[in-house]
Amino acid sequence: MIKLVHGDIIVLLAGIGGILILARTFAELGKKIKMPVVMGEILLGIILGPTILGSITPEFCTWAFPKAGAAKVAMDGITSLAVVMLLFVAGMEVQLQIMLKQGKTAVYTSFTSMVIPFILGFSAVWLLPGFFTFASDRKLVYALFFGIAMAVSALPVISRILMDLNLFKTKVGMIVIAAAIFDDLIGWILFSFVLGLMGQEGEIKSIGFTIGMIVGFGLFMLVIGRSVINGALPWIQRKLSWPGGVLSIALGLCFLGAAFTEYIGLHAILGAFIVGIAFGDSVHLQEREREIIYQFVTNVFAPLFFVSIGFKVNFIENFDGALVALVFFLAVGCKVFGAALGGYMGGLTKRESLAVGFGLNARGAMEIILGTLALNVGLIDSKMFVALVVMALITSMMSGPLMKRFID
Repeated sequence: MIKLVHGDIIVLLAGIGGILILARTFAELGKKIKMPVVMGEILLGIILGPTILGSITPEFCTWAFPKAGAAKVAMDGITSLAVVMLLFVAGMEVQLQIMLKQGKTAVYTSFTSMVIPFILGFSAVWLLPGFFTFASDRKLVYALFFGIAMAVSALPVISRILMDLNLFKTKVGMIVIAAAIFDDLIGWILFSFVLGLMGQEGEIKSIGFTIGMIVGFGLFMLVIGRSVINGALPWIQRKLSWPGGVLSIALGLCFLGAAFTEYIGLHAILGAFIVGIAFGDSVHLQEREREIIYQFVTNVFAPLFFVSIGFKVNFIENFDGALVALVFFLAVGCKVFGAALGGYMGGLTKRESLAVGFGLNARGAMEIILGTLALNVGLIDSKMFVALVVMALITSMMSGPLMKRFID
């Protein structure tokens, strides 16, 4: 039985404290050069992990950030909680009413920005398997994953970019948000399905059962659960201490939803994401409460997760230039083309369509979470993981300037 002893507790607490302080320092320094916060946190992880510090002083790195033992298990548990809470917050960003109110342009854009990248990503693996590394019995699952990786966007990052450019409430901004909501919703459901297809050894499980459980849980939470939360929230706000009451209930529901989907054989992220949609969609949820939940998760738990990414692999040893270039150009080409085509079909001008395409091209934290989960279950190797992280960071940085260029 693994048990935290005196030395493990010291290492765990010192590691968490140091990561939080350094992550905030890197994030603030990054802001000064317009670098995304998540990029600063990942850069810190790369510095502290096997890529740099581990190469210079491997003994200290192994002591401070152990690769085995009770402290490692405890830190893995904390980062798993962080992923669940990040998906809950991402779900809270999904506002179904916005998606439904944007008309045919949003419908076309949402559909093509998801379907075209997914088909092209899937086809790349299926038709050109020599460019990718996967077990022979996982070709279908790998192809499904790569299609999803090409299709997802990063709704929180896109929302922030649109706000910074004063485009959030414009026609183009609303179409981008509506399409990003659709992409995130479908993408995470599909990814949970892919994880549900994998057994302990990557075997295909019952597809019908997996689809049925995803649809059943989603409908239950977005119809009955959403109604119950909306009705109970005013009572919670009146009777419980503010804002602690709302924060406790929100995260409690998040963990219960995550536990349920994990129990039925789906990944915990799906439960957290769908509960986040149901909770965030309540008309009674105040913006201050939404912001408190967001700040708590993104400033306390998110840094621990994103810094830990740098501990997973040696980014120099596993940097494959050809693979990084392939993933980057395939991701950008698929997404920009798919989204721009939908916008143009929906009546936007060519420049507006390209602005929508580059707006939806930001992958950010969502792509990194996707890659991390795939790496953890052994679906992808370290080289593909590095390629996905690099692609996510570059697309997030280029999205705003290119979008602004085609809007001005």
